[in-house]
Amino acid sequence: MSRPEEISPPEIFYGDDEARKYTSNSRIQAIQSQMTERAIELLALPEDQPAFLLDIGCGSGLSGELLDEAGHYWVGMDISPSMLAEVALEREVEGDLFLQDIGQGFGFRPGTFDGAISISVLQWLLNADTSSHSPPQRLTRFFTTLHSALRNPSRAVFQFYPSSDDQVHLITQSAQRAGFGGGIVVDYPNSKKARKMYLCLMVGHQEVPRGLEGEEEVSRREGVRNETRRKKERNKIVGGKKRKEESGKEWVMKKKELYRIRGKEGVPRDSKYTARKRRVQF
Repeated sequence: MSRPEEISPPEIFYGDDEARKYTSNSRIQAIQSQMTERAIELLALPEDQPAFLLDIGCGSGLSGELLDEAGHYWVGMDISPSMLAEVALEREVEGDLFLQDIGQGFGFRPGTFDGAISISVLQWLLNADTSSHSPPQRLTRFFTTLHSALRNPSRAVFQFYPSSDDQVHLITQSAQRAGFGGGIVVDYPNSKKARKMYLCLMVGHQEVPRGLEGEEEVSRREGVRNETRRKKERNKIVGGKKRKEESGKEWVMKKKELYRIRGKEGVPRDSKYTARKRRVQF
């Protein structure tokens, strides 16, 4: 099967039809969820507080939904208008969305984000889609501006599909020159089906995590994912009623905090009356 990044630029390849096909494919959703969960695990975020994360190449927001479930706030960016406008906005994802060519770098204030994730995106920077594109220069701009946008200490985790060792070398070398530490993490290196490659970058001195190994670990993690999936199914809307976690005070407070972080005006102040049901006036 041809590699998508070798067929056409991402903003063209992911047109309206391909964007909807990508988001509605149950197999793609399952794989995307697994890789996102692993990326979040590699970020090693504190468990007692939400983080503000950057989702690079967010597409239709499949990864963002898992960031929401983990209690984090996020900003997503993608170069495909169809992915953002036609799918992500239609699905009403929680994160703020930007239409952005990541090869041109970012314009965020220094230390804005607590971490960053990216699923199946980094390899797109290795192609020269126009005569003005230089993969080494685009990688340099990307990693340099990303390093500035992350606080110290923090991590950025990229799942990607390199086509050669030379591409891996070019990516890691560009990241190191931008000031990042870290390196490559390979999960299940001896399994053709389960093998996945992650670039785990660090701002500040940190230890590079180890990759996962062994078929028993694959089975165990699959069991955990299945149990999590069953819990989500049990929590779905039943009989036209909202899920419990989406109707209580805790959920309302979380939404209000999200709006404040986004800078939305007119968010009501917190009080003892927050989320309290009002009596119906006749």
